[in-house]
Amino acid sequence: MAVQSILDALGVNSRSQKEVSRLADECGISRETLAYLHRSKKLPSVKDLENLCQATDKDLVSTKIRLGLVDESVIARLDGREPIPPNSPKKGTNRFKPDLSTEAGKLFRADCVEYLKTVESERYDLIFADPPFNLNKTYASKIDDSLAEDEYAEWCLEWLDECVRTLKYGGSFFVYNLPKWNIPIGEFLTKRLTFRHWIAIDLKYSLPIAGRLYPSHYSLLYFTKGPKPTTFTPDRMPMEVCPKCFGDLRDYGGYKAKMNPEGVNLTDIWMDIPPVRHSKYKRRKEANELSIKLLDRIVEMASKKGDLVFDPFGGSGTTYAAAEIKGRRWEGCEIGPVDGIKQRMDGLDEEKVFIEKYRSNYNSLFPPKTKVERVRRKLWTCESVREKANGSHSNGTLELFEN
Repeated sequence: MAVQSILDALGVNSRSQKEVSRLADECGISRETLAYLHRSKKLPSVKDLENLCQATDKDLVSTKIRLGLVDESVIARLDGREPIPPNSPKKGTNRFKPDLSTEAGKLFRADCVEYLKTVESERYDLIFADPPFNLNKTYASKIDDSLAEDEYAEWCLEWLDECVRTLKYGGSFFVYNLPKWNIPIGEFLTKRLTFRHWIAIDLKYSLPIAGRLYPSHYSLLYFTKGPKPTTFTPDRMPMEVCPKCFGDLRDYGGYKAKMNPEGVNLTDIWMDIPPVRHSKYKRRKEANELSIKLLDRIVEMASKKGDLVFDPFGGSGTTYAAAEIKGRRWEGCEIGPVDGIKQRMDGLDEEKVFIEKYRSNYNSLFPPKTKVERVRRKLWTCESVREKANGSHSNGTLELFEN
């Protein structure tokens, strides 16, 4: 949290809507975002802060000190050295031409930081990022995936800052990484956005690691710009039942009548996202690939049709495929080869069928097959317990639905 709010640090009268609106318009950010940063003492992105200081004729380094933001420029000033002036903002995206265009999206063969620097503030409704994990893997892009820890963290903060800047007010930002890295990433984002969830994705490694607990999950951070997201429509999940007898795996006791027929609430532990590791299904032979179930869930939960989704690390194109199938617009970057993404986007029919198949079990406490089997085996359903609670025994068999 900042020591001072941004408007106080800039000497701007926060009670003057006219002055706040003028400043927001001049700097290319929304008035809602500026008010949010002020109220919650959140930090703006580097580029937005530079623009705010320029618009109010304030010294950038002094303003950073007022905000409690210590970086190399502040340290240089404190050491009596002249800080390195910031790069002039680059405007427009003319120098970047898409390597792939569809009716809904554009993919740029580019470094995401360099590309994002050309994008206006608050452009994207949803951002999903799955960066390299710094595990010394070999990528076709030839990037260095074995950086010193401080170098990797510094690189992450650079693209994170640009993602924060280009996220719309009310937009959602998801970061998928190892828990080790999502701790400092979460600390950085908490000073700039509103934390919503740390989601654990159940994915076991191939072998236990000696001297440590068995790693069995990846971390998915969920933040939003503003106090709450503009869109939040999580799927409801079917109740877990025995795959053989279709009986309850959990005793709901006297709460059966209160169960929502549309399913149970989605939790922050996702056990149903399978890894894509078999070479038959992988589009990137040199690295792991995300299941489209993960991106389908995120896109459904945090965006609506027509929204603009951005993924700075294209990889195998899973985010773009999910966005295209779900009727969202999308943009993305990939620094390595993109032929695999192009081929994937040319043939999404099979993945669309796959999504429709597993989604047919969502948003229902008992999917069709499960419900048929439970009725056949005289197990309770939502209808049976409610009819019994209302004293309706028209067919004389409802008392059997109690197990």
